[in-house]
Amino acid sequence: MTTAETNNGSITGKEEASCSSKFFDESTLEFGLTSGDLWSRPGFLVRRLHQIHCALFFEECKEGGITPVQFAILSVLAREPWLDQTTVGYEVGLDRTTAADVIKRLEEKGLLNRRVNPLDRRSRQAAVTRKAQNIMAGLIENVARSQRRLLQPLSSEDQKVFMSLVIKLIESNNQYGRTTLSAF
Repeated sequence: MTTAETNNGSITGKEEASCSSKFFDESTLEFGLTSGDLWSRPGFLVRRLHQIHCALFFEECKEGGITPVQFAILSVLAREPWLDQTTVGYEVGLDRTTAADVIKRLEEKGLLNRRVNPLDRRSRQAAVTRKAQNIMAGLIENVARSQRRLLQPLSSEDQKVFMSLVIKLIESNNQYGRTTLSAF
């Protein structure tokens, strides 16, 4: 897609709906199920794009020693300190157990403080430490650069269309994830 007009989030009108990839035959949306062609399967492509995103993140943020998921959790807790672990999981799309495990590892690195929730002694809350704030401040431009590099092959207009379509797909399918994102 090079030129697109959007109308309430859907592409209409004067778009060029062609994919320039030699891997994708847009004339048939069989998704390569009968031919075994992975490059025509949206799920495979999303997974591959995620792998590329992680590689770019690690390349740009290697000195921080944290993962994209850990950075997401730190970002949520920097914005809203003392959230409980379940809510943090909902914010970043992690189940309660995984969120608790990642939060525990961040606490062990000295990046989070945890406490028993005073309103519900069965749950724990977390907040970023000064060390985490310093690491995040040192990485923010690197994280932004990794995001820009991911989208760099697209024109500015295509970046907007891509983001709009990805958000639309997530909003429409959020209920099928291991956990639903609270933003949707």
